[in-house]
Amino acid sequence: MPKTKTKTTSDDPELIREWSLPLEATLGSAVRVKGILQEIRSRLPPAVRKSLDMQSGELTLVMPENSKTAFRATSSIISESLRGVADLPIIPREIEDILGITASERKRWLEDGRLPSAGTRTVRLQGRARRITFHVFDPRVVEDLLDRGAVDEWREEDVAAKAENRRRAAYQAKLTRSLKKQEKVKQADPKAEDAATGLSGWDEFGSEGLLR
Repeated sequence: MPKTKTKTTSDDPELIREWSLPLEATLGSAVRVKGILQEIRSRLPPAVRKSLDMQSGELTLVMPENSKTAFRATSSIISESLRGVADLPIIPREIEDILGITASERKRWLEDGRLPSAGTRTVRLQGRARRITFHVFDPRVVEDLLDRGAVDEWREEDVAAKAENRRRAAYQAKLTRSLKKQEKVKQADPKAEDAATGLSGWDEFGSEGLLR
């Protein structure tokens, strides 16, 4: 529940209001909390954005005591914005913190379909003209992945797949070396091919017409 109070410990009294963020919104991530703060700030008038901050895990609005009208209006915007905070799309750095994964794991699992995308978002980098586009993720899907320990399963699958790829690569390399060796033997002495392949008597078998 939001709480409103007036701070009177200094010469300039301040109006203060706090909002607690539910676990279903933060998913236990400090990075997600910061992302929510930035999202809510972006919906406020520029002049009061820095009045909203995070203190002790709660969103805290602090304004001068003589700004009651602006304080009430800002509080109203924040409260309204927080109604759907649990459904805010999760951005890359947030999902990495929530699931405890690396950027390379996120990209790999996104590409192979194990980590479903909820669409893309395009933003302009602060102070630059350049725009970047990135995938976002559904909070409820991420919550489900977290609850069922999907990341551990995917890592085990990746380890098994890597071992299988190494085995196949080693077999292919061995086969290639064997074929190259047989080709060298054949070029050096065509008659030695029988010995190399173990098909002794092949010439006699062919000369007696048994292949016709």
